[in-house]
Amino acid sequence: MRVDLHVHSTASDGTESPAEVMRRAHQADIDVVALTDHDTTAGLAEAGRALAAGLTLVPGIELSCLVESHSVHLLGYLFDPAEPRLAAECARIRRSRLGRARRMVTRLRALGVPVTFEQVAAIANGGTVGRPHIARAMVAAGVIKRFADAFTTDWIAPGGRAYVGRYAPSPRRAISLLRSAGGVAALAHPRAGRRWQLPADWLATLASAGLAGIEVDHPDHDEAQREELRRAAKQTGLIPLGSSDDHGSLTGHRIGCETTSPANYQRLLALATGAKPVQGPRQGQVP
Repeated sequence: MRVDLHVHSTASDGTESPAEVMRRAHQADIDVVALTDHDTTAGLAEAGRALAAGLTLVPGIELSCLVESHSVHLLGYLFDPAEPRLAAECARIRRSRLGRARRMVTRLRALGVPVTFEQVAAIANGGTVGRPHIARAMVAAGVIKRFADAFTTDWIAPGGRAYVGRYAPSPRRAISLLRSAGGVAALAHPRAGRRWQLPADWLATLASAGLAGIEVDHPDHDEAQREELRRAAKQTGLIPLGSSDDHGSLTGHRIGCETTSPANYQRLLALATGAKPVQGPRQGQVP
């Protein structure tokens, strides 16, 4: 069994529709895939309808959180998306994302960058608006050559000339909301990035708050970081996960490049009460 518990679609900042993400997961010989778009579950229904025979969808989300003004991402699995407090929090995060995008575009235009919010919104195409959509608009305008060039202090990286902060809950609050909705929480890519990383002592703190898992095998983690996180997972009782964090063409269509063991996937399932995995049709059935 091959299990990838972290992929994105156009419901947030991926480049393929939820249906296309499911098709690519099937082509990559994935058995279980979690759609974890940023702060939204809007793509889950389409993904569920597009499942091929033998493919299982784990309903998920990637919640934006803040620790001491630094961004931390929390993966949520198998929760009830209609739970009122969780739904309200996700809506608040999305509203803040939208307002931030408008202000960042205003700052970029003041710096001579010829992009508009309408262009950014068109790229997002109804999905959760984020900095990747602004970066893509900057590439299209010819201001930068590469998508990654936007994420510098020249432009929209934290501390950058056009960067604007936004609202996000603390990880403790996000964990509490996910658990109240019957879900399971896992820390996403805690060693990715070079500017700031979650201190090691926070792992025990979050585990005591109800965190269940942690991404260990991730494309942005080197071997030393993976070994550190495996030791930390063992010490804190967190379930070690492996995921591609695929964003379509932005990350090179890498679904399945990292996976979670079947045993650890089953450990996650045992903790969830809010929703169940969605099974693709049996062999011979038409989706």
